[in-house]
Amino acid sequence: MSISLDQIERKVDQMVAICASLRNENQDLRAQVASLEVEKAALAKKIEVTAERLEGLLERLPEE
Repeated sequence: MSISLDQIERKVDQMVAICASLRNENQDLRAQVASLEVEKAALAKKIEVTAERLEGLLERLPEE
């Protein structure tokens, strides 16, 4: 079973194409992760501010 150079070349070309595709996908996913981390931090800050406001409101409520 002999593999010709053309077959090997096609396989290498396919592997190179797959590698490039995966590299691009990885880059896109890393950008998406970075964006989501920024969004997560903003939401965490909103939660913190809201919790502080709620604590302030609870302190101002009259005791029964």
